[in-house]
Amino acid sequence: MDIKAFIRELLFVHDCVIVPGFGGLIGNFSPAYADENSGTFYPPSRKISFNSNLNHNDGLLIGKISQTTGVNYGDSRHLVEEFVKVLKGRLEKGEQVVFDHIGTFVYNRENNILFEPEPNINYHPGSYGLESFQWYPARQYDVRKRVTRHISREPVRISVTRKNLWRAAVLIPVLALLIAVPLKTDLFKTSIETTSLNPLVTAEFENNKKAIDEAALIVPDTSKPVKPEVPAEPADEVQYTIITGSFRSQGNALSHVEILKADGYEPEINQASNGFYRVTAMTCTSKEKAISTRDSISKKFPGTWISRK
Repeated sequence: MDIKAFIRELLFVHDCVIVPGFGGLIGNFSPAYADENSGTFYPPSRKISFNSNLNHNDGLLIGKISQTTGVNYGDSRHLVEEFVKVLKGRLEKGEQVVFDHIGTFVYNRENNILFEPEPNINYHPGSYGLESFQWYPARQYDVRKRVTRHISREPVRISVTRKNLWRAAVLIPVLALLIAVPLKTDLFKTSIETTSLNPLVTAEFENNKKAIDEAALIVPDTSKPVKPEVPAEPADEVQYTIITGSFRSQGNALSHVEILKADGYEPEINQASNGFYRVTAMTCTSKEKAISTRDSISKKFPGTWISRK
């Protein structure tokens, strides 16, 4: 049985393989390096060394033989003992003992075992398939010259910078004015504002001011389909209606009416000429009263407006 084959297999997996009664083979990791003189790059490797003091039985080699061959542990140990006995006998005669792909053993003058590893064998699994190679860099290339060389660039044109500063000096006051005017006045404030009148119903507002100011058709009974009202006789006094919402859908308008009723109002639905359904919370004969009511009801229904009829 070739015991050396089991030793080689174990060296690829373990850092130390002990041959009981003989010594231990140790794998020493060496990182990748480059030889600048020869231009040779070497991959990471694990070189094998030998220590004759590590001769106790740790069970690794004998267990591997027993597991692989099916021989019981006692017989496997006996095979290793016979293998070591033959090795020492050859060394005592002055012979060299060669472990294939591992190294060579020999006795020196003091009868100590000397070990010379095989130089071209790499037991590092991560370097499988990697070999040393040579590469010579460009000789006459100096990176310092490229770093320090002068790069010519066109000077920055001051006229362009001055033009940009002039534009900024003109635009900044104009932008500040556009921001400040809406905050201070109602100049850009429209009479129609987006609002959420009912969290369960999506509000749908009219998009033109002219349709809002047109005459409305009043539907007093919200539980029945909307019918155009017969035009009433012209009234002598002016009336101001407080409109809290305008909807494209009649169902949404009816839902909004229920909310106003719950707040104590007596709302009405008016259908405009553009087909939208306006909900009127109340009607006032005084302009001052209408404005006061609008300001009060707008806290709950933002976007409320006054329509004169």
